[in-house]
Amino acid sequence: MRKISLLVATLALLMSASVQVQAKGCLKGAAVGGVGGHMAHHGVAGAAAGCVVGHHMANKKQKEADKQQQQNQGK
Repeated sequence: MRKISLLVATLALLMSASVQVQAKGCLKGAAVGGVGGHMAHHGVAGAAAGCVVGHHMANKKQKEADKQQQQNQGK
């Protein structure tokens, strides 16, 4: 269990050092995922997964907003 948590934390640090990540959605997702993971005794993994999902959902929402704006400009 400790090895997995350490691995996830190390990977997160390496990814953040090599790529600039927009925090959009990540903070909220990490908070929710961390709480959910804490309940299952996997807080770090839950926070990491929550960050990924939150970032994905924020990007998806932004793409939909951009598409809607383009449609409104075309009219």
